[in-house]
Amino acid sequence: MPSTLLNITVLFLAVAAGVYQLYLKPILTTFGYQRQIQSIGNKNCQTVPELKACEKLVIHQPTGVVYLACSNQASRTFWVPAVGRLNETAASRDDYVATYDPKTSRITRLKLQNFNSKRGLSLHGMDVVPSSSNPEHLYVYLVNHRAPSGGQAAKLVGADSVMEIFETQVGSSVLTHLKTVEDPTIITPNDVIGYGDGKTFYVTNDHGEKTGLLRELDIFGRASTSVVYCNTDVGCKFAITHMHGNNGIAKASNDTIYVANSIGGGMYILERQRDNSLIVAEYIKTDRCLDNLSVDSNGAVWAAGLTDAITLIFKHFADPSHPAPSSALRFTINTGPAAFYGEKYKIDKIFEDDGSLASGVTSVAYDAERKKLFLHGLVSPHMVICKL
Repeated sequence: MPSTLLNITVLFLAVAAGVYQLYLKPILTTFGYQRQIQSIGNKNCQTVPELKACEKLVIHQPTGVVYLACSNQASRTFWVPAVGRLNETAASRDDYVATYDPKTSRITRLKLQNFNSKRGLSLHGMDVVPSSSNPEHLYVYLVNHRAPSGGQAAKLVGADSVMEIFETQVGSSVLTHLKTVEDPTIITPNDVIGYGDGKTFYVTNDHGEKTGLLRELDIFGRASTSVVYCNTDVGCKFAITHMHGNNGIAKASNDTIYVANSIGGGMYILERQRDNSLIVAEYIKTDRCLDNLSVDSNGAVWAAGLTDAITLIFKHFADPSHPAPSSALRFTINTGPAAFYGEKYKIDKIFEDDGSLASGVTSVAYDAERKKLFLHGLVSPHMVICKL
């Protein structure tokens, strides 16, 4: 009997060790467990404390003005559907889009026009796109996480998330509402890329379900996320499904589309097809989870790296005063010797901070013309601007 018990114990430990090595250890490593934080690119920086809890930022390249989708820190600790924070009674309903002009340090909170929804705005992803016919005319695409209607509890049914399309002019302080887009395919929207017709966009679903235990299996590699294509004249459809960890999305000038993996750590490179579906052309693995993406004027892709995702999700999101390390990665075509051996893309860590300066960063964008890196986050206490 003792021998049998010993054999069972040894077998159990061997299986547990195997599971840890094959499954748990890679997850913990990607999530930043025991990662050594470096100080990179964080010396010549300034903060903008008037701007708090801005999950996404977009640079208007011709002017250098930054557009930000903002909330308040207290609300974010209760209402972030992407990470299962679903207390709708404490959610902000008056989130806003702001602009920041680096030349003058002027901050403008854009006023809403023709937006009469009593359910308000609870913002997440955003894109700002010049009109195809007039570069002074801008379309602003926004993810709006509305609380469920009819008094339903969000913990049971999830957020009633939709897409909002606004328009504005360069330099204007007004956002004019054009359309609310809701569709069964828009399940758990996270980030969006828009087009210059004011009608067309792609949006990522960061989970396959709004609530429930099934969605928690994504952390173990379950491929439930997707990208949805919408045109307000013809409707929405899934452009690609069975992806993993979809989060931020960005596009290049040639219409190549990039999607961040916020769980497995990496970036999908997608090709748009004639029917507006998407196919995976390549996947670039990274050593950390990624959040929002942006493309600079030189064509480099920038990603907010979740240096310590464990601290970010379980401590910083619950208490914004608790610092969370941050980083910014840059992806470029590899022109060095390693390209000969199949490394098509070069990944450089351009910025990293232990959270003392840049805490909980979820969005980064680089102004290549003016050599400035902008960083902000879901519950971050301020925007950070670094001269590189």
